Amino acid sequence: MPESLQTAQLTDQPVGDEIPQLAAILKAAGDPLRLEILRLLSQDSYSVLELCRIFELRQPALSHHLKVLAQAGLVSRRREGNNLFYRRSGDGEALRGLFASLDRLPLSPARAGAVAAIARERAEASRRFFADYGNRFREQQELIAGYEVYGPQVAQLLRPGEAALEVGPGEGEFLAELSPRYTRVTALDLSDAMLERAQQFAAEQVLGNIEFVCGDTREAIARPQSADSIVVNMVLHHTPDPAQIFQDLVQALKDGGQLLVAELQEHNQDWAREACGDLWLGFAPEQLQAWAEEAGLKNGRSVYSALRNGFQIQIREFVKP
Repeated sequence: MPESLQTAQLTDQPVGDEIPQLAAILKAAGDPLRLEILRLLSQDSYSVLELCRIFELRQPALSHHLKVLAQAGLVSRRREGNNLFYRRSGDGEALRGLFASLDRLPLSPARAGAVAAIARERAEASRRFFADYGNRFREQQELIAGYEVYGPQVAQLLRPGEAALEVGPGEGEFLAELSPRYTRVTALDLSDAMLERAQQFAAEQVLGNIEFVCGDTREAIARPQSADSIVVNMVLHHTPDPAQIFQDLVQALKDGGQLLVAELQEHNQDWAREACGDLWLGFAPEQLQAWAEEAGLKNGRSVYSALRNGFQIQIREFVKP
């Protein structure tokens, strides 16, 4: 049997359907600017306005290129309030080869500078919000999901070890789960105000083995192979670059270590953006898994919970081989 027919049978798709589909993909990708867009969208989602800034294009021109890529299945989009965010998508051997070649190419200095500026703006917006959050934190957070909804379930997935890191400890409740289980615990938070609240909780609970560090996840890179368990509870939807969080944290994990993520599933309740400082309206489970796999992590155990107020929680374990 000819190899082409064997391939068609394996994919349950007629050869005649594959050729036009491949032609459409190649045509869509056969433009230098669209290739640059695909390169940029490999690690993060960007809104149309952000992409206009990065590529110095007017919105109608950029929207045309995004439409061509979307029609070919090379990018996907999701609505966040009034904005559409785009990310690279697509599968198959041909696309994996194309994407692998693209990802080896560096961004131009101008593009990289614009991307860095957007990341700083996102981070500053989050920092300002939590600097002013103060006593409203628990009240607003419980509008979505209180600690009691996800905390005990995350604790059940913890593996024994010597050292743990919690990113974004909030008011510190989960530190009470980590402190008795590990010899050393690090609490890492970008916000001075929130870190002080976690320190106050630890003092009240007499948790004496915790180091408090103010900074972002780049601090984890400076601590390679240092943690048996890393916990990220309800944090990713506040961060400007969730994919980069995985890339940073995997470097701090020991071989065989676990990354536990409690996070909202994708939703459309836009009020959470202003009320709770959310940059993202949750994430599809496939999105978290894709970021984890890109960072070299393997999928582990999962727990999913539906809440009465319309939100859904996903608790995911990812393991470093």
